[in-house]
Amino acid sequence: MAKILICDDEQEILDITKLILEDSGHHVLAVTDSLMVENLIEKEMPDMLLIDLWMPNLSGDQVIKEVRKNPNITHLPVIVISASKDVKEIAYASGADGFLEKPYDIDALLDIVEKHLMH
Repeated sequence: MAKILICDDEQEILDITKLILEDSGHHVLAVTDSLMVENLIEKEMPDMLLIDLWMPNLSGDQVIKEVRKNPNITHLPVIVISASKDVKEIAYASGADGFLEKPYDIDALLDIVEKHLMH
């Protein structure tokens, strides 16, 4: 069982993703505020971060860049979930390990999570 942190400003997406991952046996932390992510990572030490790119306050790519700069958490697998496939390049350029387009297929979500947890 992995501990996964999800950050998305859309509560419905957060709830559905959390439910899917919990049903597959993972422990899930879910937040809508991207400003909380880096502190939560250091405090909770999750095994993975799933994050939306377009959010108020701090965008997902900014969060990923901060995570990648922090020597305590650079190893953390980060998967971007976004409704815009145009941002795939931005996601990878900021340091993301994977990309999943919304609306996503449940199997695609579980596949990408399992793939990156194994590394």
